[in-house]
Amino acid sequence: MLFRTINQTVSPATAHYRILGEMSGLSVDRSLRMTPGSKSFYRVSKPVVFLICLLPLSVLFLRAFELAGFGLGANPIEELLHQLGRWGLKFLLLTLAITPLRRWTRWNWLLRFRRMLGLFAFFYIVLHFLTYAVLDQGLDMAAIVEDIIERPYITLGMTGLLLMIPLAVTSNRAMMRRLGKRWQKLHRLVYIIAIAGVWHFYWQVKLDTLDATLYALMLTVLLATRVHYARRNRRSTP
Repeated sequence: MLFRTINQTVSPATAHYRILGEMSGLSVDRSLRMTPGSKSFYRVSKPVVFLICLLPLSVLFLRAFELAGFGLGANPIEELLHQLGRWGLKFLLLTLAITPLRRWTRWNWLLRFRRMLGLFAFFYIVLHFLTYAVLDQGLDMAAIVEDIIERPYITLGMTGLLLMIPLAVTSNRAMMRRLGKRWQKLHRLVYIIAIAGVWHFYWQVKLDTLDATLYALMLTVLLATRVHYARRNRRSTP
């Protein structure tokens, strides 16, 4: 019988995958292996997400070398610098969005991708800084230090980058176990980093502030959500 009776204790998601398994001719166990949260799901989805995160860099590579009809325009270094910074900020906001999305949807498996997204945010922001230091300033350390001191938006950006370093270094499970409760306190710096990043972007664009304003609104929503859940947890704690 195609749709055979499923025990009432089975979750709706499990029942769904069992039915799909029978319809596709797969065994029940095999059809359940790829459910969100399973080891098979992570083995397949993590490399896919990893490659998707590299897509912006791949496109920028094509644009930098003017391949397949791509280009960076009249000011390639400035365009490369801005695009890397924007993608770093996008990945940072996406990382912050994982926890609210998990709470709203109850998709706990989303948390397994948060570390990867956070590291990609760090990766793109480091490339953003290296583009500035190497291609824009020619590794002129005196000019770089002068910019950091005299230009507030660069001061903010550099502050955010420096604060990201301990978070990237301690993002593995071994450091989580070693630091214990201090790990969570340390990683709350991500909110300060996000504020510094959005502020850096807003000051840097000067005239066309639409994108920066949208990022600021997204960050405001994420921070408000964080405060809301923190207050709710405090009230529920005896």
